[in-house]
Amino acid sequence: MKIKKNFDLVNNNTYKVHTIADYFMIPESVEELRDLLKDLKNKNEKYLILGGGSNILFATPVYHGYVISLKELNNYEISEDGHITAECGVMLPILARKVLDLGLKGLEWALGIPGTIGGSVAGNAGAYLNDIFTFLDEITYLDENLEVVTRNAKDIKHEYRHSEIKDKNYIVLKVTMNLKKGDKEELESLAKDRAERRSNSQPLNYPNAGSVFRNPEGLFAGKLIEDLGLKGYNIGGAMVSKLHANFIINYDNAKGSDIAELIYYVKDKVKEAYNIDLIIEQIIERG
Repeated sequence: MKIKKNFDLVNNNTYKVHTIADYFMIPESVEELRDLLKDLKNKNEKYLILGGGSNILFATPVYHGYVISLKELNNYEISEDGHITAECGVMLPILARKVLDLGLKGLEWALGIPGTIGGSVAGNAGAYLNDIFTFLDEITYLDENLEVVTRNAKDIKHEYRHSEIKDKNYIVLKVTMNLKKGDKEELESLAKDRAERRSNSQPLNYPNAGSVFRNPEGLFAGKLIEDLGLKGYNIGGAMVSKLHANFIINYDNAKGSDIAELIYYVKDKVKEAYNIDLIIEQIIERG
């Protein structure tokens, strides 16, 4: 177990905001993770499970508690017939790249999503009309009693950018999936096209955490925000991206509170204009 005190989380969140955690813990096995969680629960200590930090905003300068990073639980195996086992800390784009290199189809949409397997499953990450649950066979997680449970993914409730895993605060440990062979040249071409589209439409040159709001049914959150003239609107160092209005960027050393305030400002403006209550896709954590 790696333990760090008074640790700055700036390099562990994709907004790149400075938040000091009382303790930053990095378990190196499931057993260490379970023992740590049992101890913290017995002591009634506050803790947060952190994956890649790509879908979270630390809105306060200090997190009083334990931040537990799962980045060391990052083993994966891919068999010749396309059977994949991946632990929760594996970065989704790394796995997607490896899969594509082997000519397996199914995860080419995930090359540009900077999250871990665990976080991607909890939030049912997706892009280009795909989502990760489509390709999962089994999910192994820690339940509310810290028991290890393995279930068929089809039996776990999930929907657009959401899942039962997230609702019940289960902790994903590993997943299995089976992918089929595809035409590698076609897959590479598709991956290249989508990378170019992402580069042209998303503010990848500034720290951000992806789409801020879920798309309302039949609509696009970015279009609603753009039509209100909010592109480029800023609070402190946080700004609504001029490239894609459903992205908020840290363009000038933004504080977490700047970004949180801007998120709720945009949400309120959309509600006021359209009577649509946008659902925030990101986790806003206050220490």
